[in-house]
Amino acid sequence: MGEFDLIARFFRRPARNAVLGVGDDCALLQPRAGWQIAVSCDMLVEGRHFLEGVDPFTLGHKALAVNLSDLAACGATPVAFTLALALPRADAGWLEPFSRGLLALADAHQCELIGGDTTQGPLNICITVIGEVPVLQGRSQALLRSGARAGDDIYASGTLGDARLALEALRGHITLPADELAAARRRMDMPAPRVALGIALRGIATAAVDLSDGLLGDLGHILQASQVGACIDTAAVAGMLAHGRHLASSALNASTRLVCVLSGGDDYELVFTAPPQARVSVQAAARTSATPVTRIGVVQPESGLRLVDAQGAEVANVFRSFDHFA
Repeated sequence: MGEFDLIARFFRRPARNAVLGVGDDCALLQPRAGWQIAVSCDMLVEGRHFLEGVDPFTLGHKALAVNLSDLAACGATPVAFTLALALPRADAGWLEPFSRGLLALADAHQCELIGGDTTQGPLNICITVIGEVPVLQGRSQALLRSGARAGDDIYASGTLGDARLALEALRGHITLPADELAAARRRMDMPAPRVALGIALRGIATAAVDLSDGLLGDLGHILQASQVGACIDTAAVAGMLAHGRHLASSALNASTRLVCVLSGGDDYELVFTAPPQARVSVQAAARTSATPVTRIGVVQPESGLRLVDAQGAEVANVFRSFDHFA
């Protein structure tokens, strides 16, 4: 199977959102009047971002999900994406489930594949996703990292730490029952991008970021861009771990829980800020998007990130999020 046969068989589809899609040197998109274009790009490398031999269906899902999560953090509506794919060989048995997982999520978000590239090499997936954000009365409705203000509440969506929990179990650091491991691994392999929540938070959230490398590290991007600090309630965050709750303390102690929820990556949830007077609106956005949110802290004027327990006592910040080059 040659390169162009591969594209035609697994990835070529009629254009819907695009004026021109797969098949030419460039795709063509027609921006809508009163909207801005949002663009993001993520790369997934075997052995770095996903385990060797992972189910290709779930890998196809995750490859697009991590990009849609970036659009969610911007409050953008997905429109289209491109796929650059390096493959050791053109294996139809791998490509068929991979493309099914990829395109099923694309269809669920009405985000069409409009182009890309394929080449031979170590397995590497690079997706560029394109979305749009409305401009109202000359003002962009995009959620940015730079809008947090002192006194704002800090929220996180969904559950946190389950992907890291699965990784710790797969590494042999902890033991999970088979059903718990399967559930936690599903959170690692098939994250749910919070696109609907991001859209619902337009005009409500003051800042947002998606959680790819760990809560504290990703929240730090908001704090740096907004030139503020924060205080995080570790008890509230620890309660967001969905799996492993019934395990004995010897199997999953408090320290391991905090590592999972504070510095574990691959959650692809949203962390965002909003003023206290917007609490009713935040909960309405959560209901509209069918996405639970938890208030986990407050933005402070002083720089730095403080952690406290349920009694308000200081917790040492020894937690480090993922960094490819650290």
